[in-house]
Amino acid sequence: MARLRRKPRPSAPAALPGDVRLMNSVAAGIFALAAVTLSAAAVGWLTRAPWFTIRALQVDGELQRNNLPTLRANALPRLAGNFFSIDLQRARLAFQSVPWVRHAVVRRVWPDRLAVRLEEHHPVALWASDGEKNPSLVNDRGEVFEANVGDVEDDDLPVFDGPPDSAAAMWSLYRRLLPVLARGSLVPHRLTLSGRGSWRVDTDEGQLIELGRGSEDELVARSERFVRTLPQLQARYAGKTMRSADLRHSGGYAVRLDGVTTLAASAAGRMN
Repeated sequence: MARLRRKPRPSAPAALPGDVRLMNSVAAGIFALAAVTLSAAAVGWLTRAPWFTIRALQVDGELQRNNLPTLRANALPRLAGNFFSIDLQRARLAFQSVPWVRHAVVRRVWPDRLAVRLEEHHPVALWASDGEKNPSLVNDRGEVFEANVGDVEDDDLPVFDGPPDSAAAMWSLYRRLLPVLARGSLVPHRLTLSGRGSWRVDTDEGQLIELGRGSEDELVARSERFVRTLPQLQARYAGKTMRSADLRHSGGYAVRLDGVTTLAASAAGRMN
């Protein structure tokens, strides 16, 4: 019987001499360094190439107080770089620094354009905590922002006066109080929150309504009870003008009327 012959195993390749291995390693390092250098040079060239300069600005959004020329004048001088090198985060902050701009989204559009989508502030109140002579504004998200109050067309904006960071709570309560007080022909002109958490309303006719302390629901409930019984009080004291109302009393309220003592008005005002 014939015997099978095993194929000879291929011998392992001979190890390269040490100097050859060293030369290969040095060559690989040189090639890698050259690739990095070329990449850096290419990036540097792109950042300086005049062909990729930002040449156009596309603006979207519901703009009422800004236009393209004002945005160019206020934001573009703060931008640096070309299409590839411009910092979009810094560009966003540059556009948000423009008066009346609340939020900006910036993106590149090939090959030389920036597309910007803007959201403007919508003022709902004056913020008087920083001083009556130079008030800030409150937007419809309850945020305080800086802008030229003279640019506001609405001369009947209410005034909010409260501790720092209370604007959102004041806007939330104001929106709920407005329709309630309107049923009593009362228009809130000023909403004040003291440092101790006590609320008060000044109407556009100079009347003062003390709401006191409590949750938003409690304050609204007191106001609703007051407005609901106000016709009874007005009928009892026909021809008398209300000057103030104190809703902090448990189970009722006290009022001050022209020609009527506070005590008598308080007794008359305690109605369910």
